[in-house]
Amino acid sequence: MKTLVTMGRGGTGKTSFTALMAKYFIETEQTPILLVDLDPDQNLAEMVGVDLHAAGVKTIADLIADTFIRRGGTTTGVAPTERIESRIWEEGLYEGKSFDLLAVGTKWVEGCYCLPDSALKGALTKIVKNYRYVLIDSPAGLEHLNRRVTGQVDEIFDIIGPSHKSFEHVKRAYRIIREVKIQTDNFRIIGGYLFPKSAEDRARSELPHEYLGKIAEDPLLQEYVLAGESLLSIPRETPGYSSVQEILQKAGY
Repeated sequence: MKTLVTMGRGGTGKTSFTALMAKYFIETEQTPILLVDLDPDQNLAEMVGVDLHAAGVKTIADLIADTFIRRGGTTTGVAPTERIESRIWEEGLYEGKSFDLLAVGTKWVEGCYCLPDSALKGALTKIVKNYRYVLIDSPAGLEHLNRRVTGQVDEIFDIIGPSHKSFEHVKRAYRIIREVKIQTDNFRIIGGYLFPKSAEDRARSELPHEYLGKIAEDPLLQEYVLAGESLLSIPRETPGYSSVQEILQKAGY
């Protein structure tokens, strides 16, 4: 089992990359895989053609709200995360033909994501051994890294944009990973679809991480995203997906 995390600033294309990475592993029969959507905006399910509500699957945030707010459950006695874990298996895991999916979801009440993250961390500890790959789509913020949703990561792909802020994001993210002691074998950089070829030399020289290449601009890919179509059904020869295949092969997958 390997855990691969995709992260980066908003708008760089990290969720599209995660969805296309899932497509690649499915097509190359490197399965089973588990997709984990850490983004409260929960776009990953849509990008792989899953409607969690229609499938009767709840997010972890929904399960917590249902347990402790709508049902009035107490937080004393059995640890809240342990109560949620059993409900995650019954109501929070989408099980598909080619992949399974868990989503943290949107938290509609005041407070941090500490409890949803803790519940997910406990659930992942027990379930990941069942999969060949666990693909985690991390949101733009770095707070989930601070809470070490997963402490052992085989690969981190940081999708970088063309801005100075994006370069600084990479430096902050790498520092947090070291400070909170997330163990990882590789931390590698990928240019997002807006990342210009002219900035690739800067990425190689300024950042102390391997640069794997950039995701090609692809009008068809953008059409799929805008229309809410599953990226798993995008043609294999389209430039965006072809570039993702090359990046993953370069990374050794």
